Amino acid sequence: MGLLSEGSPLSWEETKKHGDHVRKHGIQQFINQYKKLKSRSRDILYWGDEVEYMLVKFDDEKKTAKLSLNAGEVLDNLQQCEKLCPQDHPSTWRPEYAGYMVEGTPGKPYGGLLAHFNVVESNMRLRRKEIQQALGPNEVPLSLTSYPRLGVGNFSDPETKTTPETGASKSIFFPDEVIFQGHPRFRTLSRNIRQRKGGKVEIQIPIFKDKKTPSPFIEDFSALGDDGEAARTAKPDHIYMDCMGFGMGCSCLQVTFQACNIDESRLLYDQLAPLCPIMLALSAASPVYRGYLSDIDARWTVISQSVDDRTDEERGKRYDSIDSYLSPIYKCYNDIELVLDQDLCDELQKGGIDETMARHIAHLFIRDPISLFSEKLNQNDEEDTDHFENIQSTNWQTMRFKPPPPNSSIGWRVEFRPMEVQLSSFENAAYVTFIVLLTRAVLSYGLNFVIPISKVDENMRTAHKRDAVNKDMFYFRKDVFTDCSPADVAKCMASGKCERIKCSNIQDEYTQMTMNEIFNGSDDFPGLIPLVKQYLNSVDIDIDTSCTIQNYLKLISKRASGAEPTIAKCIRNFVTNHPDYKQDSVVSEEINYDLLKLIHEKTDNCETLSTDTKFSSKTKDDIPTALSKAEKFLAQKNPQKNMMNGHKS
Repeated sequence: MGLLSEGSPLSWEETKKHGDHVRKHGIQQFINQYKKLKSRSRDILYWGDEVEYMLVKFDDEKKTAKLSLNAGEVLDNLQQCEKLCPQDHPSTWRPEYAGYMVEGTPGKPYGGLLAHFNVVESNMRLRRKEIQQALGPNEVPLSLTSYPRLGVGNFSDPETKTTPETGASKSIFFPDEVIFQGHPRFRTLSRNIRQRKGGKVEIQIPIFKDKKTPSPFIEDFSALGDDGEAARTAKPDHIYMDCMGFGMGCSCLQVTFQACNIDESRLLYDQLAPLCPIMLALSAASPVYRGYLSDIDARWTVISQSVDDRTDEERGKRYDSIDSYLSPIYKCYNDIELVLDQDLCDELQKGGIDETMARHIAHLFIRDPISLFSEKLNQNDEEDTDHFENIQSTNWQTMRFKPPPPNSSIGWRVEFRPMEVQLSSFENAAYVTFIVLLTRAVLSYGLNFVIPISKVDENMRTAHKRDAVNKDMFYFRKDVFTDCSPADVAKCMASGKCERIKCSNIQDEYTQMTMNEIFNGSDDFPGLIPLVKQYLNSVDIDIDTSCTIQNYLKLISKRASGAEPTIAKCIRNFVTNHPDYKQDSVVSEEINYDLLKLIHEKTDNCETLSTDTKFSSKTKDDIPTALSKAEKFLAQKNPQKNMMNGHKS
């Protein structure tokens, strides 16, 4: 999670004093790196996934499933292989916000060979196995987006107590001891967000109103040590939460792409941005919060509210959808007001940064740093980038544009961040494979998914809705075959100016479509899956990889059509049909235990949560020998071969 600098964290008051210093030097660091690396090209199209796991401990006698707070010990075990063989280890492990979470990535990035798609699932299975081997009796790793009873009573093992009057978060639900204790960044973020805001964060999620749900739904927090703040803040008919942990304690599935050069990375950023709400809805997996069924299916708004450090006078969240496209040629689609620091924007342009990129960076830098270490205060702006990353890494948007680290072989990257983590390795591999293949189709065919930013935002709001996949429609581009040739795009990038004048007819370029139409196609739209299949038909691919990919695409197609329910819908159906459910929106300890037990059994047997049908693929540990030799030959031709895993920011 973000930049994990070592050192002594400063208090919020001390951090605030150095805000201008961090912004000033962060901008200069970006300018310096940009000048050095803007012409860098011919990097290989590497990519990698990131899966976050929760550690759960079952007590079969008491019928409880609690979050196990031993991530520190587990990580020490998991990281041994990386420490012993830093250049050759199958998986890389990093801490996350909570003491019950670990983050795993493949030990090395996947490359441009299609055969790599057949090892993704195998590596994910290996990661799950590695965690399991590091756990104690009755403990299991679950790739679960949100733990249903987070913040309810004694939900952790060992038991922890809230400290509403002291500590980093002062939550009446979420004890500070649940925050990962192995790095000061996480507690510091929690404390500084609360202090900057001038009060605790306010997360308000609409409750699912069942037959016996109180109306209005209003809770009494007095027994939890509420000093009156929760009672004043909580909205009727909403699930109220008061700590960063409710958002950052959720797990996700992310993909990072290394582009061939900066122009291609900006293009990928822009083309993937409209897909963020679409993939959020398709991967929806989190309908339960703080022991209640909610009226949403996805986590994004929960995380957004959990890190909202704005005072009453401010606007613009740290955790949100993107606010602008990066390519000058798509400037017409930036139709929402972009709040930015104009002085920093001017400085960036004087430093040689084009206007579109300068506005993006200046927008990120309206933020205060919220975590600062005394040892990192004074830096060499020619060599260091910690001040830039300090601001960049605490702007949690659906997409992230990532410059190369200093003195590194890693290239220009983009990070695709919206997806909810799926329950099984097969499902996670399917979603990752689909989005990577789609980028290959974009680059091969010059596809264009860009729509106005305001419509992307509207799609994000729609994506959270209960059963949005089946019940709602999303804005999408009618004609995805670009009206700008590659030569036009290159010219635009080189000049930093968009000569396109067709801005007045943008409203005719998009329409509302069902998820089934977007993914599977219609008479008027080709469909994303047929486009991916067309790309696959144009390239050489081995039989096993082809079989695996086809099964992945089948899952994506069925989810989009409604033939296979989303995980959120499966969880919701399980809860509402459980014998202990009282039609009052409450997810009891017994329901929680039975649900997580079922999830563990199903994923262990490679079955979907909705049926007993087993997943099927021909995933392998390694790519074929002949292809491996070809990969080594390509790597020798391009020594810039190590990418992002273990170096996420």
